[in-house]
Formats: sequence, structure tokens, C-alpha cells
Amino acid sequence: MKSIWEATLEDNVIRIENNWFAGEKLFVNEKLQDFQVNYFSSPILTGHLKNSEGNKLRIKANIIQEFFGLNCVLFIDDEQIPLKKVK
Repeated sequence: MKSIWEATLEDNVIRIENNWFAGEKLFVNEKLQDFQVNYFSSPILTGHLKNSEGNKLRIKANIIQEFFGLNCVLFIDDEQIPLKKVK
């Protein structure tokens, strides 16, 4: 089963993917920034992007096991960013 979440910040597309067999991946503008295969605990993926002013922003995504499936929470520089579940 594969789950995908996306968010856009200043023309930067952030995508988080979870696949039972392939692990968890964090992409920024189609470039892989973090990857984990972790079957028994909630992974935390980290990365970065540059905003329109050229400042480097930290990304943290946490995939959470819930009663009826998975959810994902995204933070950019310690501020939660809404995600849209694509798949």
C-alpha cells in the first residue's frame, strides 16, 4: 500500500511517500532528500529548501500510524504546514 502527501511553499513542491515495501521518502522539487525503511516505528524525515529570499528552511515530516491508517505531519522551520493527501 502506498500513501502520498504533498504541500507547496513558494513554488517548492514537497512530497512525502510511504510504501510498505520501499520505505518512506521525502522529495523537494522531485529531488530525494531523505529516505528510511522503518517497519516498526514512526519515521521522521528531514530536509531543507530555499525560500524566495534565499534563506535555507528546515523541513521535518513525521509519518504517524493511526487506528485506520497513516497520517503525515509536515513542519518547515518549526511551523506546521498543511498537507494534501494525494494517494
